[in-house]
Amino acid sequence: MDLKVAGLQFDIAWERTQINLDYLSGKLKDLEAGVDVLILPEMFHCGFTMAPAKVAQVDGGEVLEWMKQTAAEYDMAIMGSVVVKTKDAFVNRLYVVNEGGVSWYDKRHLFAMGGEHLHYQQGYSRLTVDIKGWRFCPLICYDLRFPVWSRNMGRDYDVLVYVANWPASRQAVWEALLPARAIENQSYVIGVNRVGHDDGLDYSGGSQVVDARGKVVVNNLDEVGFFYINLSRKELSAFREKFPVLKDADNFELLF
Repeated sequence: MDLKVAGLQFDIAWERTQINLDYLSGKLKDLEAGVDVLILPEMFHCGFTMAPAKVAQVDGGEVLEWMKQTAAEYDMAIMGSVVVKTKDAFVNRLYVVNEGGVSWYDKRHLFAMGGEHLHYQQGYSRLTVDIKGWRFCPLICYDLRFPVWSRNMGRDYDVLVYVANWPASRQAVWEALLPARAIENQSYVIGVNRVGHDDGLDYSGGSQVVDARGKVVVNNLDEVGFFYINLSRKELSAFREKFPVLKDADNFELLF
């Protein structure tokens, strides 16, 4: 079956969790009918903060509860990353909430130039989650620069997702790497970025959907609001069967 996916590009209020949740609850009234998956940006409840103690959610906290309630109300899956306090550390955790429950991925590649590695603990396991027969691999922002971590070994996913706070100063890199990941992994790639300004950085959005051939089918530069894509199982399967480059991919083992 095909799948209707929505992304939301918006201006995140800096370190103001309740304001962001209230905004999202109101904005969702504009959501088109029939959406199966909603994707939100990185740290959608607070912005890309290096002061996690101010905003961290214990085991997901009120933000995860909001995601659960919203997913149930709109009968859809939701994913986006949250600042979470675990027993031992703070993590940049991407939650996926769907009818199968809650799963998560902790960001592997921490942005050292911004000091993220000083405040957050990196993750070591990738996540693949099934949503209505489509296999999603959700990753976070800086992960986009590392193709080995994103590699579609054994065709284990159909959709590669990057949620981000990717600044305007490096927009050209974002626009180059999203199609590259789609081409090399023969999958849809969905990048959901934010817009606006906070903590000295400008964000111009540029959320994209790229098909498995590397064609950009959605490019949402600068605009606040939802964008939509209907993912085609028929088109993806036909292209993979006609041009099965993943069969010739190199095998490798990640060493930590």
